[in-house]
Amino acid sequence: MGTAALARSGGRPLGPHLFPVWPGARFAAQALPVRCVAGDNLAVHVAVAQAAPRTALVVDVAGEPDYGYVDGIIAVAARVRGITGIIVDGCVRDVAAVARCGLPLVASGVSVREPGRDAGGAVGAEVLVAGDPLPVPVRRGDWVVADDDGAVCLPRARVTPIAAAALDAVSREQEVLDALSAGRSTLDVLNLDPSRVAGWEGSTLPSAGRTG
Repeated sequence: MGTAALARSGGRPLGPHLFPVWPGARFAAQALPVRCVAGDNLAVHVAVAQAAPRTALVVDVAGEPDYGYVDGIIAVAARVRGITGIIVDGCVRDVAAVARCGLPLVASGVSVREPGRDAGGAVGAEVLVAGDPLPVPVRRGDWVVADDDGAVCLPRARVTPIAAAALDAVSREQEVLDALSAGRSTLDVLNLDPSRVAGWEGSTLPSAGRTG
């Protein structure tokens, strides 16, 4: 299921500034939080070296986003390690190389600035990621899901009810799509009040394929 359904169902949306750096990148995995020192990515290298397969790194860059914290070298190392994906609350670089290796990577932007690799940081401790609207705490073992619409965090204790609610939301959305395909309007299907909009003419336009 997608991030939009999960966000509507209790998942915590990460900030709208975060996006997959190559189209179609998507993943769902348990999180391994990583806290970098500003302008340094040593902690990312450590996390890649010790992460369990099928986990996802969630990287806090200490409020200094404008460095390429993840590059093609890290992406290949992460892919070989079996890491499912990486979310960086900051910039990355070598986007074409990352796409070629197939690692799903979510970030706030792209920067060619090279970070240091010697300033420390932390792996496994809670991090804060810019959220929508408030910062979102991400803890080890929480689930993170990313796709073309963005990224969400599912607290570990609430994964099952959130997923169940999201499945129900997807089912309801399909019912709406089926009704629209049958010629009904969104005003009708979603029970909207068009009279609240200036210029409403009191009737819907003819459906596609109908005349008169």
